[in-house]
Amino acid sequence: MKQDTWPELFDASRYGARPMLSIINKKERSNRYMSNCLFRTTPTSTFLYCRDFSGLPFDILTKIAASFSLSNLQTASLVCRAWRDALRPLRQAMLFLKWGKRFKHGRGGVKVNLEKALESFLKGAALGSSLAMVDAGLLYWELGNREKAIALYRKAAELGDAAGQCNLGISYLQADPPRPKEAIRWLFEASVAGHVRAQYQLALCLHQGRGVDRNLQEAARWYLTAAWGGYVRAMYNVALCYSVGEGLGQSHRQARKWMKRAADRGHSKAQFEHGLSLFSVRDINEGEMLKAGVYLELATRAGETAASHVKNVILQQLSAASRDRVIHHAESWRALPSSH
Repeated sequence: MKQDTWPELFDASRYGARPMLSIINKKERSNRYMSNCLFRTTPTSTFLYCRDFSGLPFDILTKIAASFSLSNLQTASLVCRAWRDALRPLRQAMLFLKWGKRFKHGRGGVKVNLEKALESFLKGAALGSSLAMVDAGLLYWELGNREKAIALYRKAAELGDAAGQCNLGISYLQADPPRPKEAIRWLFEASVAGHVRAQYQLALCLHQGRGVDRNLQEAARWYLTAAWGGYVRAMYNVALCYSVGEGLGQSHRQARKWMKRAADRGHSKAQFEHGLSLFSVRDINEGEMLKAGVYLELATRAGETAASHVKNVILQQLSAASRDRVIHHAESWRALPSSH
């Protein structure tokens, strides 16, 4: 799904592993494992601490493990025979998920077949895997069936899948009519679980005042959190925040640092901005001018038409050897890893 970048109204950590100890409703206690458990009651909930987790009911265990990857499922299956048996459907779901991805992307010697991909994802989803639910939802969304996509995202989200929560939140923002308050709820859930795309989308909503009161400080904090998590669009927006002092104290040094980070990870607007800032330095030497030329050449190749004029001005001022180096560096350039 398409993501926005800097909000139009601009003119110029809380992380934690999801606990394996689930909150269990009193009605769900079972005599067969109560003797192995301790209960601590708060005004709102009863927490279950098991000395022997093999006594957990299968349905609770499979809900806990719904968003596990194959490696995590295999590890959990080694705990005891009860867990091995309970998690068998989810291990089978991973096989359907694998084949679904092969059919969707034409990998592993198979041709692209979206019908078979969707069929495989749905089989994995039916076995309880929230990962398969999200992939099935993505494919439904791409095929234009938004209702079914949202239904699958919601099911995954309710199982605690951060990607499902993020996609559900974005889906509500793009719904007709939009449902921004519900979107904020799910984006926040995914954000506190560490999902960088959700953190970025939540920051946009806070920046725009969409579904929540506008809060530039909170928006900047979530941009920064997503940026530290490797999300390139957030890096670019952090640079803009620092540049004009919106939500963060104005700092041109920090702005340049984050703009370069985004540029080095392939953000075309950041490449344009960073190249322009290098060229704008007073008494610029040929080495810095060459660097500026490389970033502007990259931005031009990525479709930033405004970068082309400035790049040509720079090239005219460089020696023939330096002009050749600009083209060579641009052609051999590779983006640094990021979280997209």
